[in-house]
Formats: sequence, C-alpha cells, structure tokens
Amino acid sequence: MKNFAGRVAAITGAGSGMGRTLALQLAQRGCHLALSDVNQEGLAKTAELARVHPVVVTTDIVNVADREAMEAWAARSAAAHGKINLIFNNAGVALSSTMEGVEYADFEWIMGINFWGVVYGTKAFMPYLKASGEGHIINTSSLFGLCAQPGMGGYNASKFAVRGFTEALRQELDMANNGVSATSVHPGGIKTNIARDGRVSRNIEGLLVKDSSKSGAHFEKLFITTADSAANTILRAVERNARRVLVGPDAKATDLLVRIFPSFYQVVLSWLARRFFKGV
Repeated sequence: MKNFAGRVAAITGAGSGMGRTLALQLAQRGCHLALSDVNQEGLAKTAELARVHPVVVTTDIVNVADREAMEAWAARSAAAHGKINLIFNNAGVALSSTMEGVEYADFEWIMGINFWGVVYGTKAFMPYLKASGEGHIINTSSLFGLCAQPGMGGYNASKFAVRGFTEALRQELDMANNGVSATSVHPGGIKTNIARDGRVSRNIEGLLVKDSSKSGAHFEKLFITTADSAANTILRAVERNARRVLVGPDAKATDLLVRIFPSFYQVVLSWLARRFFKGV
C-alpha cells in the first residue's frame, strides 16, 4: 500500500497516544477513518482533530475484548465507509505483577485486551479487507514481545502471543495471495499514558520496588520516543509491506541483545531492572 489517500483505516485505541497520532497522520494523508476506543471523551477529541482534514471520520465506543462488539463495529464501519483497507489493532493495557502472585482476573483482563482484541479485530475485519482488494493488518505487539522482563510477565505473555499470531498470519496471507498483508509492530518506550493507566499489583514490592504506587511514573522515564515519531515509523513500514517494525532505539538495541544472547539477555535485564528500580 504505497498511498493512503482514499483508503479507509480502522483503528482501535484511537482516543489517545499512538492510536490518536496514527489517526491524525493518516487523515493528513487523505485516509478516511473508522475510530474506536472505550474513552468517549478522548475518542471525540481525536475525531475533532482528524476532521480538520477533508476525510470522513466515524467513531464507536468499543471494548476490543468483546468479540460480538468488535464484529458489529467492523460491519458498521464497512457499511458507513463502503470499504475497509486497513485495521490497526492498537489498543493495549499494561500490568505489573509477579507470575506467582498475579490474580487470574488481572491475567484474563490483559489477555482479553492485548491478545484477544487483536484476534477479534483481525478476524472481524478480514472479510472486508479481502473484499477491498488491497488490505493490511497492523498488530501492535511490543519490545516486550521480543524479550521478557521481571514483573511484567502478563504483559509479556500477551505481547509474545500477538507476535506469534501475526507472524503466522503473515505467512498464511503470503501463501494465499489474496491482497491482504500483515505487519507486527514492536514499540519500545513510547511517550503515552499506558504505564500510568495500567494495573500495578503490590506483589512486585520487595522484588523490584519498595512502593508499587510509584513504579508506573518511574517506568515512564524509559519512554524516549514520541507517539508522532512512532506513528510515522509504523506507516512507513506499512508502505514497505514490512513483516515487522521496531519502533524506537530501545527496541532496536534490545532486539540486537536478544539475537546475540538469546538466553543470557535475561540475566542482563534482571540486573538492569534491579538497578533501575533501586530506591523506588
């Protein structure tokens, strides 16, 4: 997809952060938008900003963890716009917890949004992407879909799952040659509110931090890439039909570390985590 003008993109998590910047950059390029989020106020603001450009924008309040809601949104979006060319399965949440102490409800919550939201979005929009004759699926994994980090096992599990799902999907789409492709996105620390808005369990106290209430704000110090820069990198990857895209220098450096030391990287990251959270 060399040109976004006249295409239609559906974006989950469009009410803030990377979802909003993707929407605005696509609108600038003449791409029509079907936007969803659970945050009505944030979603309305994104739509207002996008409508500065001469594109059609529709909005829906959708919980990506609800399969029927996602299927209904896909059908409404296709009916409203006449076609769908791109689906950005971007919505995501964070969870800080040990693997021993993680509550089942928290684990189900993060998998429902981060993983099942991607599956539901992919499957719900697939028929419309194929019908358009030129479709692309963009699934947001993470830097932590490439490597694991202590205290983030639930998040790691969800993002590793997105990566595996998308890599298998891309191979199948290549074999089917049906006009649809897929890209797995691996952002590093992006300057959004994901850490601050995530769930933090007190069971990480003693392992990583002294006060779990301060961990999210402290973790945000690692966020070095702007959402605008991240969105631009992702859209350029779609134009290249890239199989995966590393977003930010931290993602690229960590990917290299894991490639060189596929097992020993765990020792390195554990040491770095202790150093980074010391005194928090």
